[in-house]
This record gives sequence, structure tokens and C-alpha cells, in this order.
Amino acid sequence: MPTKKSYSVRGISTIVVLCLIFGIFSGVLFKIQVIDGEKYAAAGNSIMVKTVSVEGARGEILDRNGNPLVINRQGNSLIFDYSYFPSAKEQSKRNQIINALITMFEQKGLEWIDNLPIVMSADGKSVEFMPDREKDIDELRTEFLELQTYATAQNCMDALVEKYSLQSYPPRQARKIASVCYEMRRIVFSTSTPYTFANDVPTDVVALIKENSAFFLGVDVQIVSYREYTDGSLMPHILGRVGPISAEEYKAKKESGENYALNAVIGKEGIESAMEKYLRGTIGTKTISTDTNGKVTTEYTVTPTQGNTVQLTIDSNLQQVAKDALSKGLEQLREDSLVDPAGAVIIQDVNNGEILASYSYPSYDVSTFSQDYKELSTATNSPLWNRALMSTYSPGSTFKPCTAICALEEGLITSNTYFRCTRAYNYLNHQFQCLQRHESLTMNVVSAINESCNIFFYNVAELTNIQTINEYATILGLGSKTGIELPEANGRLDSPEYRASLGQQWMPGFTLQNAIGNGGSMFSPVQLVNYCSTIANGGTRFRPHFVKTVKSADYSKTLVDNSAEILLETGISAETLRTVRRGMELVGTIGYCKNAFKDLPVKAAAKTGTSQVDRKINGQTITTNNGFLITYAPADNPQIAICIAAEGAGSGSSLAPIAASIYDYYFTEMGTLDKPQQENQLLG
Repeated sequence: MPTKKSYSVRGISTIVVLCLIFGIFSGVLFKIQVIDGEKYAAAGNSIMVKTVSVEGARGEILDRNGNPLVINRQGNSLIFDYSYFPSAKEQSKRNQIINALITMFEQKGLEWIDNLPIVMSADGKSVEFMPDREKDIDELRTEFLELQTYATAQNCMDALVEKYSLQSYPPRQARKIASVCYEMRRIVFSTSTPYTFANDVPTDVVALIKENSAFFLGVDVQIVSYREYTDGSLMPHILGRVGPISAEEYKAKKESGENYALNAVIGKEGIESAMEKYLRGTIGTKTISTDTNGKVTTEYTVTPTQGNTVQLTIDSNLQQVAKDALSKGLEQLREDSLVDPAGAVIIQDVNNGEILASYSYPSYDVSTFSQDYKELSTATNSPLWNRALMSTYSPGSTFKPCTAICALEEGLITSNTYFRCTRAYNYLNHQFQCLQRHESLTMNVVSAINESCNIFFYNVAELTNIQTINEYATILGLGSKTGIELPEANGRLDSPEYRASLGQQWMPGFTLQNAIGNGGSMFSPVQLVNYCSTIANGGTRFRPHFVKTVKSADYSKTLVDNSAEILLETGISAETLRTVRRGMELVGTIGYCKNAFKDLPVKAAAKTGTSQVDRKINGQTITTNNGFLITYAPADNPQIAICIAAEGAGSGSSLAPIAASIYDYYFTEMGTLDKPQQENQLLG
């Protein structure tokens, strides 16, 4: 039988345990109701929580002086919110909302996102695939609609009508609604991936949609950043543009481990594309909670950050001068040309490779690219093509300095070697001509460069061979990519191997023609300006570049600092370069450019060039001329080099006034006769 003492101990233990349990329970209850009361109350009232990725704003692009070229501005983006938009099972409701939005936008003359690669014919009776959309068409056929690879546009349209229950809509409207539904499916429309119906929507349209929110279920507005160009026509080929990421781009980014949403915006061309990894902002995350009272709470769990700032080597004021000078100069040559004016100008700092200006003509306005695309893409004069980097030309007599360097360095001639110009040069039963009217028919390499004597360089060509000439062209950066940040043409050097690839036999006369720049070699303007810079600076070949620095958005860190990058110390002797430069200086002072350059504040050196090309004009093949000018200044202390290329120009000397306008501005208004002050350097 238990004793009274044992009952007493057991009772006390029970009471202690009960007190501990009550104390713990009271503490937890106090924490829940008092300390964390608001938190649990909010959680109790919450009926929906969703997480959405938010793209950070892109970084800005500035010129070398810090002037903004591409910035961001806030605007309205009209989106479909998956949580409230009718589900795929309610396709008829989806169609009604989409149709109403399309009708509203078109009545107000506003654009909405339409990426379906199918268009209606002009009479509205049939459909056809859009040109240049082969990859999108294949994806639509095989992956999206699961049709055969030979399915027609009408087959695809019929499948879309059936898939999205669009039989009751007229064909044109059915196609438009199907475009939206297709794009929603393509980007995997979901809670975390809203669908963007239209960008940059006016506030009055936003208000109208909000007023009719009971009908426009799930149609919402996001405040987003849009790219804005301070002058969309100033340098569109350099700056490039942004656009929605394509399926191919998304796949490539995903495979490389980069995190992009299916509805992300990405750099498509130019610096926007080349510097994408720096310009793109980091993705943030926001949580949206809606309680039983309809109150919406938004909280950033990961804050998005703006992309980095890219500063270019371009001087926007010099760019404007170059643009105006080239446009005016080419238009003035129109009367003497059989082809529409087209060409390019590119300006380089000879001492570090920086590109100070680059303009291709004809051009376009990147600010209105989307609206103008159809016209731009079909224009016969190719305004979207960057001739400064992507076009290659037979260089004409601008190649003669290279031939001269080759002969001087190989010891085949000296500055005192003379050849007589007989105006006709007989070589292996072929006659080559020189059409220049020389002051003296006997000349050395200096006067031959100045007067551009073909006969002198034919004699030089007989002393060497195409392989040796090409070796020096390669040293000077001709016929291969320069390494600049943007897409560029490779160019080529004429050779027996190249001719064999065409099924042609190499003829001995080809060496003579290449020696004067009229063979099969083809170079781009950026290669020619870098070649000119290499001669001007004493034989150092730099990598041309557009990007000066990349800094963090708050300027606290420098991520990229593009100082001068030497690609090659050519080793060409100082005496050889002095000899060639003397000839080029004569071109600018007493030769073909003297009239255009005579009033400049500095002496400029130059070499003109003209090459022939066959063109189809009005169904007939007609031989026309391309004109070229390479030039640098000051002649005695070179700072900048310029290359100008003009399709259909009568001669290279006709381009000298364009260069003169640039020099006049650079050495007067810009005041750059003295070297610019270095960063972080105190004035004395």
C-alpha cells in the first residue's frame, strides 16, 4: 500500500509538469498573439500568394564624354495576369477579351505584339508565311501544331482556328487572336511568366481598361523601363537595338547557364547585343499576396538591379559632323553617279585604336525601327547594312602604300629608285595603262604615291610576287577581321589558292593588278582606317574598339577598362614609313586633295583610290567606280585617321571635301591639337 509520502511526491510532480506545460503553452500563445500577431493575422487572411520574376532595367550607353546615347524611361506595359485571366478551359472568354483589346488598339492606331509568322494576303482571302521567318515557321508547324514539315500556311491557320475555337470569327480577326494565343503558349504563360500584350501603352488606354476591369479579367498594367535614344538616327548601326528574346536565343542562353525568362528583352544588334552581359540588369523576385478583403501586398524578396553603364569611344559631336559631311558629300555626288549614293566614314585615334566616329549611309532611325522595318528590310539601298564594318571593296590605289612598304622593306627599291611612266606597260602580251597626267614621267616611290602612277607599281610588282605582297598586307591588318566588338566582314587577299577555289587559274597579270589595288583583294573600311593608322603612328597596329569603359550603375566600380591593345608591332622600319608618309603628305598638300585641304588648320596626308565594279542597273550590266580615301592628320604629328568609301563615286579625290569638313571641326571647334588631359590629373 502506497504511503502518504509517495502520494505527496507524485502529486507535486504532476503539478510541476502541468505548470511547465501551461507555461510553455502560455509563452507560445503570447508569441503568436502579441509578438507575431500581425504576421499570423496577415497569413490567416491571405488567400493567394504568387512569386513573379522582375527584370532589372538595362544599363545606359554613353559617349566618350559622358553624354547619354541610350537611356531608360518608365512606361506602361499591358500584361495578362495568369492568376486572374480566364483559364485555357475557358477559351471562348479568352478570345472575347483578346478580340476586344485588339479592336480597341487598332481603333486608336496603337501597336500590339504580333509575332505569328503567318500573314493575310492583300485580298484577305488566303494566308501566307512571312519571309525570313523559316525557324519560327518550322517551330510553329512541327513543335507547336505537330504538323508535317511540308504543311502550308493555310494548313497551319486551319489548325490554329480549330485549336483555339476561332471558327466564329472572320479570317483576319481569327488570325490576330490566334497570334496572341500562340505567343502565350510560346512563352509558357503561367503565374511566374505573365504575357505582355502591348508595350508603351498610353495612360488613357490604361484608364479605359481599368474602368472595365470586370470584363478585362486578368488584364493588368506593369510599370517597366523602355529604351530611349537621345538621337535614334545618329549611330543606329553602332548602338543597335533590343527586342523580345527568340526561342533560339532563349535555348542558347539556357544552354550556356544564363537565366533568361521566355518573355525577356535582349540586345539584338550593335552594342546592345555585343555588351549584353554588362547592360542586362539582374533579375529580382517579388511576392504578391492577396488577402480575403482583396488587399494586395507586394514585397521584393530579391531586389532587381540596373545593368552596368557602357561608355563608348565615340564622340557624339564628331559623329554628328561625320554623319552630316558624309550624307551631304554623297548626295552631291549623286548627279555624277549611275547608282544611288551609299558609303561609309570611320574615324580612328591612331595612337590607341579608339573609334571616334563611324557612320554608314544610307541609314535609319533606330527609335522607329519597328514601325519602319518592312520598308527598311525591302529597300534596295540596304539602309540596315553597316557598310563601315560589313562591306568589303577592292581598295584601288589606297593599296599602293602597302605595295611600296613591301618593296622598300624587301630591298627591291629605295627612295632613289626611279621608273619611267610610258603610260602603257606591256607584260606577257597584255598591255596595262596609266591614265594619270604626271608633271614628270620619271618618278620615285614618293612621287609615284603622290601622283598614283600605275606604271611605277607595275614595275615594282614584277620585282616581287603575290605571296610577299600579301605578307605585308597581313602585317598591316588587311584581309582579316580587326577584332572590333561588332560583327565585321573578314575580307580577303587575292591569291592562287583563292582563284583555285573559284575554279580559276592564277594568271601572272593578277599580281600587277593587285599591286595597284584592282585585283581580287577585298577590304572593309574599318580595315583600311586601321591600316592607315598603322602607317601614321610608326608601325603599331592596335585593335580598333568602340567600348572605352564599363562601370557599375552607380559608377563605384570599373568592370572593363579598354586601354590601347597592341595587336602587332609590325617591325616596319622608320625610314620606310617616313618615305611612304612623305608621298601621302604630298597627296594632301600638292596632290589630288590639295584644293579641299588647303585651308585646314593642319597639314593632312592622304591616299586616294578608285576601283571598278560591275553593277546591274535597269537590267543591264554597267561598269561603275567606287571611290576611297584614307587620310590622317596632322601630317607631322598624327592624331586621327579617316577612311571614306563611296559606292558609285567617280574618284577617291571627290571624297576629300568630306574629310576636310571633319578635320576642320576636329582641329578647331574640338580644340584637340594638344593631347587631351588624362583622367584624375590635376590642372597645372
